[in-house]
Amino acid sequence: MDELFPSFQTLKINQGLLDLRAPLVMGILNATPDSFYVGSRVSQMDETLALAARMVQEGAKMLDLGGHSTRPGAASVSPQEEMDRVLPFIERIISEFPDIIVSVDTYRLAVAQAAFAAGAGLWNDIGGGNMDEGVFDWVIEHQVPYVLSHSVGRFSEVHQVPDYADVVQDVWLDLQGKVDYFRSRGHRDLLIDPGFGFSKSLDHNYALLASLNSFTRLGAPVLVGLSRKTMIWKYLEISADQALNGTTALHAIAIAQGASILRVHDVKEAMEVIALGAKLKQHGLSNIY
Repeated sequence: MDELFPSFQTLKINQGLLDLRAPLVMGILNATPDSFYVGSRVSQMDETLALAARMVQEGAKMLDLGGHSTRPGAASVSPQEEMDRVLPFIERIISEFPDIIVSVDTYRLAVAQAAFAAGAGLWNDIGGGNMDEGVFDWVIEHQVPYVLSHSVGRFSEVHQVPDYADVVQDVWLDLQGKVDYFRSRGHRDLLIDPGFGFSKSLDHNYALLASLNSFTRLGAPVLVGLSRKTMIWKYLEISADQALNGTTALHAIAIAQGASILRVHDVKEAMEVIALGAKLKQHGLSNIY
């Protein structure tokens, strides 16, 4: 199957070009008290800046900041509380690390708008435009760099599992239709995320990872969020705290399958996966990016 659209190797973010010819790492910062992995939670400015500094030093090119937990059973927070959690951190991180790209992890348009006013450069929307009104129109009108994720339904339904006929085909076609819409309206700076863990069973997640290369044919770089997720620790009968080794194994597979961005809790280890893949490529392993 040929690509449906030209495959862009750069994204225009913050008046610059992000080169995606080799994979990059996005570090996760959760300004929440209840995100599933304790090591990603931040609440005080000093600890946030320290974790951000460590991620930047270890090689992250992006930091993804969220103020609303998306774990199963997470309590809902108001848009204002979500903004209050993330906006001070966005402003300070940009001030301290002017070369880093700050991504806002939210499904709410108002929160994304406030985050961009504060200096964010990328919107990571787990809702794929389904969880709030006017998302695509605003992204397209303002040419906002956007992570187009797959999920089904509203936020309260995101951990329900639909009855897919074929999960790979169904997710692919959903994303293809939305990519087609964005391209038809002149929007270029798009990333694709199959949405591991959202509206998927454990086996659905592995089916998507096994076929991840097919999503590169949509003509936009692929971002994957596998880090320490239930698909790893539940299957291995361990905890999220013990899931780094499994995460690293799946990151290697994702890179081999064409992933352009790894969204991770553990930057150093993800950077090592990328470095080793590059070394293998030098020695003729052709299906590594």
